[in-house]
Amino acid sequence: MSTSGKIAAAGVVVALVLFWTVGFWPGLLVLVGVPLAAYLLLDPSQRRRLRGVSRKQIGR
Repeated sequence: MSTSGKIAAAGVVVALVLFWTVGFWPGLLVLVGVPLAAYLLLDPSQRRRLRGVSRKQIGR
């Protein structure tokens, strides 16, 4: 299984556990809020590099 597949599977498991333990809306807030907060804490240069990695730039 690829790395992104493992991350996606772990995200599904975490979502199910959060939804079951704390409810739908708090779980959704955690699942969306934590990655968003982490992204916003990055420097502009780090965000640019992250976007470049996600687009899989060719030739660099």
